[in-house]
Formats: sequence, structure tokens, C-alpha cells
Amino acid sequence: MKCKIILLIFFAAAITIFSCNKNKLNQPALGLLDDAALANKMGVEGLLIGAYALLDGISQDDYYDNNSIGNYNTGASNWIYGSICGSEAYKGSRVADQFPITEIETFKASATTSGPLDDKWKALYAGIARANAVLRVMRKAKDMATADTTEVRAEAVFLRAWYHFEAVKIWNKVPFVDETVTYDRGNYYLNNDTSIWPAIENDLIYAMNSLPPNQAAVGRANKWAAKAYLAKAYMFEHRYADAKLLLEDLIQNGVTSGGLKYGLGNYADNFNAEFKNKNEAVFSVQMSVNDGANGWNGNAGDVLNHPWMGGPGRCCGFFQPSQWLVNHFKTDPSTGLPDPDHFNDVNVKTDEGIASTDYFSPDTVTLDPRLDWTVGRRGVPYLDWGPHPGQAWIRFQPDGGPYTPVKNVFYESQVGHFSDPAGWPSGSTANNVNLIRYADILLWAAEVEAEIGDPDRAREYVNRVRARAADPSGWVSNDDNIPFAKKVTNNPEEFAAIDDPAFTDIQPLQWVVRKDLNQTWTLLIINPDGTKTWNAYTPTRYKIGMYQDTWTDRETARKAVRYERELELAMEGHRFFDLVRWGIADQEINTYLKNEQKLRSYLNGSVFIKGKNEYFPIPQPQIDLSVDAQGVQHLHQNPGY
Repeated sequence: MKCKIILLIFFAAAITIFSCNKNKLNQPALGLLDDAALANKMGVEGLLIGAYALLDGISQDDYYDNNSIGNYNTGASNWIYGSICGSEAYKGSRVADQFPITEIETFKASATTSGPLDDKWKALYAGIARANAVLRVMRKAKDMATADTTEVRAEAVFLRAWYHFEAVKIWNKVPFVDETVTYDRGNYYLNNDTSIWPAIENDLIYAMNSLPPNQAAVGRANKWAAKAYLAKAYMFEHRYADAKLLLEDLIQNGVTSGGLKYGLGNYADNFNAEFKNKNEAVFSVQMSVNDGANGWNGNAGDVLNHPWMGGPGRCCGFFQPSQWLVNHFKTDPSTGLPDPDHFNDVNVKTDEGIASTDYFSPDTVTLDPRLDWTVGRRGVPYLDWGPHPGQAWIRFQPDGGPYTPVKNVFYESQVGHFSDPAGWPSGSTANNVNLIRYADILLWAAEVEAEIGDPDRAREYVNRVRARAADPSGWVSNDDNIPFAKKVTNNPEEFAAIDDPAFTDIQPLQWVVRKDLNQTWTLLIINPDGTKTWNAYTPTRYKIGMYQDTWTDRETARKAVRYERELELAMEGHRFFDLVRWGIADQEINTYLKNEQKLRSYLNGSVFIKGKNEYFPIPQPQIDLSVDAQGVQHLHQNPGY
């Protein structure tokens, strides 16, 4: 009989089990390099690159194979767990499409919910396994100097800390796996009954003290990235005094791996592959396309999250921003400030239920300019793809609403250059995923001041973030529609010619930029008599102001800082985890669900249960695998599941 090989990713070890005779347990699997072959400087470097490679949660192995490491359920952006569960977005598409994500979104997931949670667990612990393999093999290498081993160890433990950090955010009580845990030693059955924060901190402290300030490869972690993650760990643990010291050092002295002093550049550049790894990039997942990998080195974790057909990526209509999120961006027409207490009283006007070929006039309320770099909405320039057509790019508005995501999408002028036509379904992009950017650090510093320091210093930090957003040179404008306009005109006579029935070089949903009126005119329909019906779009009324009045009480500061994090970091996978660490997830999410049920019927009956839904259920397959030969179960389920 033939030997059957079953590959199981169990905690940190990839365990190869042969169902034939036992002596084969001591033989390396066919097609794999053993430690001896890799125990040299080049081999260790290759293993380290492999440990970085899983930061995006994706294995290049068969995308649709249940044995592959990850897919869109495991992407580094945490679009499911951080943004959808954090009230920023609906799952999108149709309710039944990828239904397990709907179960997670509606807080109805269980330990047996198929797919996403088990995929995420396997991807994170596979990353941990790769980091630990670096540490084990490195000890056997004879051609590595002390400086080499210090550097490699620092990068490996940084990555190990990152993967464990992600697991703690999602499940809270998880096992910590170091390089001593291996299958051959029989010690891979680990408990999840204690906090692993101290172990994560130890790894980050070592990395912070051992990594160089600059790296030849800008995608690698430097000492400042490790310091930022240690500060983030302290924020999650409410150790504000410890975080404060690190954050102040980061603000004063921090530099990127490429040696750029931390700073705030153009807001939109953070989500544009052409400008990645600039001075706001504290630590990012590096993405690459057109490199022979058929899109797999691109941002495959967000491959579903493009407008539906006809638009960028040509699929699949997931990750649609919620009305609740859009309403956050309303501002006072005189001060330009948000209203945290009444932002959701009246919805920003939408085109829901209106065909793309029917007339629509966007809202004229004043809005924060960051909205249109975050959310695609009818009539507003969508990068350089022209005015968003509305319903034509939406799979099914009753389930997903009228909006599309923006931050993960490539520009039309970048197609085939920063997007990969070979990727599935052409949505692979070179856009990096920003895990920590400098604005995040400034807002943590503001949060620390609001909690234990000077509330008015928190105002100063928040205003630094808002001042960048207030620069008109970084706003979405009518000129963004120029690159692929059918015509750009400065006078009415030129436009009159294009409206002539004899002019045939324009089709419905194509557009003309009228600089004379600062408008974009989209052709809706060509009437039977040859005349044309147009929709004129005027640029959004943006208004964003600074907080002028001194903040003297902590509650005022706390509320404003938390609100600013939503505006600045929306759709970047942070919100749910912020709400949990602040202890207000039940309040905000249940208010969101109560309101959004009026718009999305599939949310009816959804409720966030305090003491349960702050963390997700540990996948049952992982619990089953934790039962040892004596029948002892080492992994225990989270409360309430």
C-alpha cells in the first residue's frame, strides 16, 4: 500500500505523519530541505525571508486547496476581523456569498464556523513556525558571525512577536510557541490558560535593543518598528506610562527602515503603490506584482475587495463601507469639527436604489476630506477611474449598500504596472498593507495624554493629524477625473460640440471634465433622438478645522481622540480591536447594529454580547488537535462559545 502523507499545521510545528511504518517518522519528507542543508548563512537568510512572507497571511500554494495556509480570510489588512466587525463595513457582495464571514460579521460565529477563523489560526501559527525554524537552524550554521546571528535573531523574534500579537488580538488566550517546541521532542501540546503578553514583550524588547535603525531592505523591521510594536502592546495592556516613554522617543527620533525621519506626507500616498515606504511607513507588509508569481506576491488578502465588475479588479464587491462609517465624516459647516454625539442623526445622502443611468445629485453637507480617500461613492472621483458610477459597481445594494472601498484599490493608470493581470481575478496589487503608520503613533500619544497626561497635549497631537488632512493639495478634486476623461474643456462652446448628436465618441457612464465650471459631466444615456442626458457633478464641500478650545478634562479628550482614530484609520483593520481595548465594544457595536438593521435586513437579530464577543471562538479543529495521547485537552474554548 502507498504511504499517505497528511500535513497538519499544529501550533508552531508542521507535523508530517506517515500512516505506514513508524521508522519513516525519522526521515525527511520528500521535496523538503532538512536542517543540515539549510544550516548556513544563505539558508538561514532564505528561512527568514519565508518568515516575512507570511505577514500577508497568504501561501502561494493552491489558493483553493483546503490545505493551503491562507487566503482572503487571512489577509494582513484584517478587513474581516478589524473593520467589518468594528462597524466600518458590511461584508458586501450577497449575504450568502462566503456566508461564514456573514456569521462572523453578525456575531453568530461558533467554534465550528467553517473557514475563516481556522484559516487565520493556521496562517498565524505557520508564521510562528517559520520564525522559530530560523532560530533553530541558525544555531547550527557555522559561517555566521556574531553580528549576523544577533541581527537574524532580532528579526525572527520580532516576527514571532507580531504573529502572536495578532493571535492575542483575535482570541486572547492562545499558546506561546518558541523554538524549543518541536514535534520530535513531544512537547508540542501547549496550554492556553495564561497570558502571553510577557513573552511577546520580551521578544519585542530584544528586537528593539538588537535591530539596527536602518535596513538595506526597506521592508524589514528596524529598531523603531520594534519600539512601535512594544508601545502598541503597552497600549493594549493599558500600560500608558510605559507606552508614553516609547511614543515620545518615536515622535522625536524615529526613522523608517530606509532612514527617513517619521512624518506626515500626503494622506492618499499611504495607499498608493507609487509612494510606498515613505516617511509615514513604520512597518508595512511589502507587496509585489508582475514578478512571475501570478499575483501571489500582491495583496491577495484583499482580492475580493474591489468594486463589482466593470471597475478596478473586476470583482468581487466585498468589504463595502457602512453608512455608519460614512456619517462619521460629517463636519460642522462653520468650525469643520465632527460631532461625536450626533453624527448619525441624519444619513449622508446616497444613491441607493438609483440606477447609474438615472440622475443623482450628491449631498452638499460639509465633509472631512479623508472620506473620499476611504469610501467610493456616486459622483465623486474614484482615484483616477473617473466619477464613481454608483450602482453599476455594486453587486447588490440591499445587502452591501451603495459604497465601495478605496484604500486597497489601484489606480487605472497603474493597471499592468502596479496591478497584476495574471492575478485572480486581476485584483492583485502592489499596494502595501500599512500595519503601523506614523499617524497611528501620534494618535496613541494623544490617547496616552488623554488617559494619564495633559489633555491639552492630546489636542496638539490630534491637531497635527488633522492639519495634514486640512491641506487642500491633498483633497480629492475635479482634476482627478482628467486622466481618462473623453474631453477636457474650458469653455461652453467646446462642450456644446460634444453634445451634438453627430458626436459619437462617448458612451454612457463616460465623462467630460469641465474646468470652466469645476464640474465633471457624466453621460447617463443617449436618447432615441440622439440627444444626450448628462449628470453634472460638483466637487464635495470639504471642511475640516482644528480644535481651538483648550481641553481640560479627560473625557472630552478621550472622546475626541477615539473619534479621530476612526476618521484617520478607517477601513484599515483597527477599529474592532480599538473598541475592545477601550472596553466599549458592546456599546458602540450594538448601537451600530440597531441603526444599521434599518438599512440591512440581514443584520436583524444580531447582537454583541459583552464578556463573549470581545474575542472570537477558537476553531474546533485546533481544539481537537490539542488532545494528547492520554486524552488531555490542552486548548480551552473562550467564554460563551
